[in-house]
Amino acid sequence: MISASDLKAGMTFVQDGKLIKVIDASHHKPGKGNTVMRMKLKDVRTGATYDTTLRPDEKFEKAHIDTKPVQYLYTMDDTAFFMDLETYEQYEIPVETVAEEMKFILENMEVKIQFFGSEVIGVQLPTTVVLRVVDTQPSIKGATVTGSGKPATMETGLVVNVPDFIETDELLEINTAEGSYVKRAK
Repeated sequence: MISASDLKAGMTFVQDGKLIKVIDASHHKPGKGNTVMRMKLKDVRTGATYDTTLRPDEKFEKAHIDTKPVQYLYTMDDTAFFMDLETYEQYEIPVETVAEEMKFILENMEVKIQFFGSEVIGVQLPTTVVLRVVDTQPSIKGATVTGSGKPATMETGLVVNVPDFIETDELLEINTAEGSYVKRAK
């Protein structure tokens, strides 16, 4: 069991049979009364997000999440297919469940699948990925890194704000947590 005051962003717990992931958590001390925990939570199975307040001493069952390295194979219709790198077993995940993560995943890329028991609940991305720019405005001569930047469409469809000197067909390192440009890839 884990108390509400110990819940942090990224943690997963079970509440009333639902699998809940903490998106954001903060302590709040109103002028009068006791401290409360303000939480932004996501139901892992339905994808619904909601805000709530909890008493710091409320207890929840911590969910045990396992991960397994897999390779993304392809997407057909509304299903993404992944293959276990050790057993070659294939996993099918509805695209709507992993829509945000799919913006960073290319065919044959290695990622990790998250399991709650035998139930597949999501995909864990690496910290950064390397993607190719497929569309952006022409580079500006003499542009510096400190410029305001311009939008660039990556090969997965993700749109990232990049410095003015970036051109089409360049490989860029992208931060998966924020969806932001890190640097040119070598």
